[in-house]
Amino acid sequence: MAKAPLLIIAAGGTGGHMFPAQALAEAMIRKGWRVRLSTDARGARYAGGFPHVVEIRQVASATFARGGVLAKLAAPFRILGGIAAATWAMLRDKPDVVVGFGGYPSIPALAAAWITRVPRMIHEQNGVLGRVNKLFAKKVDIVACGTWPTALPEGVAHEHTGNPVRGAVLDRAGAAYIPPGDYPMSLLVIGGSQGARILSDVVPEAVGRLPEHLRQHLRVAQQARPEDQDRVIAAYYQIGVNSEVEPFFRDIPRRLSEAQLVISRSGASSVADVSVIGRPSILIPYAAATADHQTANARGLVEVGGAIRIPESKFTAQALAEAIETVLSQPEAALQMAQAALSVGMPDATGRLVALVEGLAEGGRK
Repeated sequence: MAKAPLLIIAAGGTGGHMFPAQALAEAMIRKGWRVRLSTDARGARYAGGFPHVVEIRQVASATFARGGVLAKLAAPFRILGGIAAATWAMLRDKPDVVVGFGGYPSIPALAAAWITRVPRMIHEQNGVLGRVNKLFAKKVDIVACGTWPTALPEGVAHEHTGNPVRGAVLDRAGAAYIPPGDYPMSLLVIGGSQGARILSDVVPEAVGRLPEHLRQHLRVAQQARPEDQDRVIAAYYQIGVNSEVEPFFRDIPRRLSEAQLVISRSGASSVADVSVIGRPSILIPYAAATADHQTANARGLVEVGGAIRIPESKFTAQALAEAIETVLSQPEAALQMAQAALSVGMPDATGRLVALVEGLAEGGRK
């Protein structure tokens, strides 16, 4: 009996890389494939959500961005060691396809796939290629783009697949939108831990500047860092606005579906969630993001009229108050924003990735 085809998924140790990798792993296992995850020790800590049948192999990897001088000098030797081990493993195991999702731990498997001519592709979540994906863009068969448009080197084969979203988001894809009006309205404020402080500084003050007829109907759910939580709660109490303030919400898909307006950073997964469910948003790209990729992530939603983008340099309480009022005081325009956001959502992103993997496997080695 022939062995089931083998997919090697290579991904670095952040949620942004690991979640779409997990979505593909789950889908390929349902298709009868064997799946192996190639990552480093840090990535392995993020792998708890992967199906238990996924074999997790730790590879030697390193980054040039962290550590002291000795760590930086040792990095290329650790990476070369990882490539050598991965190449030997590929010659032995003969995988059918290798898919990289970014991060330094994906280097050994992608380099080994290039050396051994195994069909290979990368998935880029953001609108700008990450360092590792940029390195391999011309060495893979195709680049799957999670955000469109994605800045790519000339001549690179690519396809817009979108970014996979969680099952709980898919369950609410295209959920009916209730436009703002003279009844309780939900404002959802979400931001990555690195970028949440400015939201804690600005959003409560902006809400306090809204006209009374809007403010009295508002309920705010806001993510804030633990050290900011008490002052944000106090700020909303002071202006008489009902609020829930937590470091993390476990039910964001439900809250998104109930929101009249979302204020968020423009991380790739947040943009995907907002567009698949279809909600008006105000996006504040994280200024410190590598190559300003969060501005690129927001572009698609902004261009179709589904979101208002406020650069961090112009993110003041007054500017935000004006943007919130623009959305919440115009029900028909808010509904159009929701529909525009939905128009760029790609709920079938995982299926598109699966189709690319199957196509590469059928095409065989190059």
